[in-house]
Amino acid sequence: MAFYAYLLRCNDGSYYAGHTDDLDLRMAQHQTGALGGYTAKRLPVELVWSDSFPSRDDAFAAEHRIKGWSRAKKEALIAGDWELVSRLSVNRQG
Repeated sequence: MAFYAYLLRCNDGSYYAGHTDDLDLRMAQHQTGALGGYTAKRLPVELVWSDSFPSRDDAFAAEHRIKGWSRAKKEALIAGDWELVSRLSVNRQG
């Protein structure tokens, strides 16, 4: 079974990171506001990035890493610009 970490862009331009074992179902839940919380107040949402992981723990860890990232680093991830993601990591460390 695959697990996913994902990043949504909300209607207000903010980003939301999450994880799930069923990406299609989770997106439907976010789109209808069924989950309540952050995204329900910022509809519609758009899936802008996702990746699969071998375990729930790995997907959860990825979600929490991404939540701690700057907006610029999240946008580099969305663009697939791993060089920029790496540079932004170095800049924040010192």
